[in-house]
Amino acid sequence: MDSAVRYPLAALLFAAAAGAQTPAKPAAASDGFSAQIHAGVQLDLQGHYAEARRDFAKAIDAAATAEEKERALRSMAVSWAFEGNCKEAAKYDGKVYETALAAQQFFEAGQVADELARICIDADDLDSANEWYRKGYDAGMREPSIKPDRKDLWEFRWEHAQARISARRGQPGEARKHVAAARKILGRGTNPAQAQFLPYLAGYVAFYAGEYKIALAELQNANQKDPFILCLTAQTYEKLGDRAQAMETYRKVLTFDAHNPANAYARPLARKKVG
Repeated sequence: MDSAVRYPLAALLFAAAAGAQTPAKPAAASDGFSAQIHAGVQLDLQGHYAEARRDFAKAIDAAATAEEKERALRSMAVSWAFEGNCKEAAKYDGKVYETALAAQQFFEAGQVADELARICIDADDLDSANEWYRKGYDAGMREPSIKPDRKDLWEFRWEHAQARISARRGQPGEARKHVAAARKILGRGTNPAQAQFLPYLAGYVAFYAGEYKIALAELQNANQKDPFILCLTAQTYEKLGDRAQAMETYRKVLTFDAHNPANAYARPLARKKVG
């Protein structure tokens, strides 16, 4: 990581929000704060989004440490993702991104930008998704003395994002070019842990190209503990006319209780399908 960075992102975020001159010292989350976050998460999972955001708003205001402030802001962004609202999510993840960028914590800034971009693409705001993925790539590549494996990671993520955006825009040929580029980057062997995301990408592109049998085969080789992948698999079964398998897969989605962008897209859709 950047050796010039002296303080964690969360500390800088809290200091900026509070108008402090020095970052707050890390501390364990207060009982009240944890209760507010927990309540907000449970309400989102139950589909009570407005009520959830009231708890997250209280958590943001009550945050007593840097870590609490960052956690509350990002939780609020994900809460908006449950309703597919990229614009509102950007108000919260955007603050975390800007703070990281100002602190020259470029890897962290890139991570948050990609998180927001994921929210936006799932909310059908493709222009905003493209903008935030670009910001994530640019921020990540600004890391001083960036190592080859880290550079390849950001190159892979950028190609992965461009493939999905092209697929969503009805440009399957362009999408496949980006899939090929992503595959080539993985072939360098610098980021073996990213290989798990290739079947998901190939399945995603095939799905939006209307190649449902190919999509299903690829998605079945992807991470079966990812609610988004399961949700896309269920949608693929629907396209293939297999309602029984689709419903079974949607029910599996509802067993996940993560509060993250993947589940923020998948859970509301699965609940609607299952009824």
